Amino acid sequence: MTSPVARVRRRLSGRTASAAAIVIAVVWTVPTAGLLVSSLRPEEQIKTTGWWSFFTDPTMTLRNYDEVLFGRPSSGQLASYFVNSFVIAVPTMVFVVTLAALAAYALAWTRFPGRDWLFVGIFALQIVPLQMSLVPLLRLFSEGVAIGGVEVMPPWDLQGAFQFTTVWLAHTVFGLPLGIFLMHNFVAQLPHSLVEAARADGAGHGVIFRRVVLPLIVPALVSLAIFQFLWVWNDLLVALIFAGGNVEVAPLTVRLAEMAGTRGDEWQRLTAGAFVSMIVPLIVFFSLQRYFVRGLLAGSMKG
Repeated sequence: MTSPVARVRRRLSGRTASAAAIVIAVVWTVPTAGLLVSSLRPEEQIKTTGWWSFFTDPTMTLRNYDEVLFGRPSSGQLASYFVNSFVIAVPTMVFVVTLAALAAYALAWTRFPGRDWLFVGIFALQIVPLQMSLVPLLRLFSEGVAIGGVEVMPPWDLQGAFQFTTVWLAHTVFGLPLGIFLMHNFVAQLPHSLVEAARADGAGHGVIFRRVVLPLIVPALVSLAIFQFLWVWNDLLVALIFAGGNVEVAPLTVRLAEMAGTRGDEWQRLTAGAFVSMIVPLIVFFSLQRYFVRGLLAGSMKG
């Protein structure tokens, strides 16, 4: 009898599936190719003709990239904002993945009163719109917390590099509900025999998590890391509210929103800047693609 995995593999390797995959890949890639071509065209051509005109008049220039990366502050200088995006995205990704993995293990393999209700509450947090929590969280950072006239938490008057702290915390808080939910579903499907064998050998929760669970959930960790990195890297709303437009802490997306100009007519800057912002997510995804696919498919089929 043919296993479910073999049947799915046979369907996905057929001619119809291959043709559909090629069509989807082409349709998905054409806008990106057009953006790349436009970023290499002179300003006057970008504003007067479509990117497909490049094939009849192939004129190329790197002036757009030079302007947005190292040009005047009013027109570009993305280099510092590029670094800010890394400083925001990488620590946030580490925080979310680490805390989500630990919380998922606790909810899946430890017993304590109210565990199931706690998991339901974490799952329910995904329903709360992000926009509803921005103002309360911002007031928490700027005004602190006072109960009955007693100051429980002072305002966070952070300066310099410490201004990244509020952005890290905001992104971590918003990313943890989904991260814990995804990691819990993965951790809970691990074979009970492995954990029970480790407990029989006298291993505690710390040893079980580090030596048994952690090596088995690497694909899920990488998948969550990719999701979280891409979400934070492409975020504009949270970064704009908690970091502002200051060149010291503002990420790349904030600068890209300003780059089109007050009238939205500086397309040559926007095309080059947008493609620069895409390079890092593409590198991250393609370098970790193998783990990403394994993390998505793990536990979904048995055979």
